[in-house]
Amino acid sequence: MSLEDVRRLREALTDFTSEGIAERLGPSATDAVVRSDYREALRVTKDGDRLDTLIRLFICGTSEPEDAIERALHPLPLSSARACGLIQGNMAGLDLEPYHDWWLLADLPVKPLPKEHVLGVGGASTTLANSTIRRPVGAALDIGTGCGVQALHLSQHAEHVTVTDISARALSFAATNAALNGLEWKILQKDLFDLVPDERYDLVVSNPPFVVGPGLATHTYRDSGRAGDAVCASLAAVGSRLLNPGGTLQFLANWAHVRGEDWEDRVAGWFAGTGMDVWAIQREVQDPLDYVRLWTADASEEHDPQRVAQWLDWFDANDITAVGFGLVTARRCLADDPHVVCEDLRQQIDQPMGSLVAEWFDRRDWLRSPSRDLFAARFRQAPGLQLRQEATFGADGWAVDRQLLALTSGLRWVEEIDPLILSIVSGCDGNLPLSAVAELLAQAHDAAPDALREVMVPIVEHLVERGILLPCEP
Repeated sequence: MSLEDVRRLREALTDFTSEGIAERLGPSATDAVVRSDYREALRVTKDGDRLDTLIRLFICGTSEPEDAIERALHPLPLSSARACGLIQGNMAGLDLEPYHDWWLLADLPVKPLPKEHVLGVGGASTTLANSTIRRPVGAALDIGTGCGVQALHLSQHAEHVTVTDISARALSFAATNAALNGLEWKILQKDLFDLVPDERYDLVVSNPPFVVGPGLATHTYRDSGRAGDAVCASLAAVGSRLLNPGGTLQFLANWAHVRGEDWEDRVAGWFAGTGMDVWAIQREVQDPLDYVRLWTADASEEHDPQRVAQWLDWFDANDITAVGFGLVTARRCLADDPHVVCEDLRQQIDQPMGSLVAEWFDRRDWLRSPSRDLFAARFRQAPGLQLRQEATFGADGWAVDRQLLALTSGLRWVEEIDPLILSIVSGCDGNLPLSAVAELLAQAHDAAPDALREVMVPIVEHLVERGILLPCEP
């Protein structure tokens, strides 16, 4: 599509926005559309003005009269719309949807999906968008951009955006979506291994083709052509060379759970020698059969028993017992002792998660600060922190079996604690420095102050990292 045709299409879409569609359909029809029930939406758009026709074409997926399509797309000629594939026959040929304050073009989710299929907004892209740190940056890079979902978000807080993809078709969509939304991106056709640090970035994001498998490349959007989780390991290795000091890499990943190996050690090993702080969080785990069923169904391969068997046999041959899915965030900290944490985080989390990720790294930076004196600092409990008790009723009444501290917002951690930890947290009300809290605890427990301080250091650091205790000073 030429730039002039993109301009004409943008003019035609003036009212085809999330707000405009919701107002036209009303709450009931809008809710039904989310569930793929278009009956009411079709009833309220039967008058056939421009917005009605666009809704019926691109939301409901119906065939419309040629003259109605011509009026709806004016000033974009129908011949141009057909030439670029936007319209096929008298139906939508591409997926065109309002997305936040933008418009987004991608391939229609037809079955079976062709090899070069370009996804629109999906669960993975939404997860990454919600998890990305949204602080202002100078230069940002989106690796494996697809149709440009992440780049649209980056454009809100990055001065310069660069996008890459191995697929020329994907980059064509990305370029069109940038122009359609009045944005300018630097667009490069590159494979991950072709990324050389000619430029460095403050933020790098990626929703890569992370599917763990035998290394076949049947679908570009999900398959890297590299066996196992090698594409994610490669992304981790190249990340530090793409970042400015203090820059951040964030990407979605799948990793193999290999018999006799901790997944945490596997993911941490991706970053060995990179000098980056890392927080890798596992949000889901699937066994091989469920995993293969998920991805073969996604690409309409579930009825190919040979394909399914080949994939499962490969898992067996490589002692892979499960596959984990999660978010990896790494920061080029230039520290001699980078902090690498890989952990399960399958509880409910407040969204968007990006601000919570940023705060986790802020707390790690505070703990590492050379000017920080842990015992001179004052701490306060996180807002809404709860103490929960589990008890068993016996001959002598209720006996407490265990106590837990629970965050009721944000990352919603639940930590089992002992009486010492409870005493530390109870004493941190923001009024006394930690040294005074330690003195009071030493007196109460008849303990040596120096020995107690030594015990308290890792406890307090862990509680700060979790966000259960917060420094009163920035």
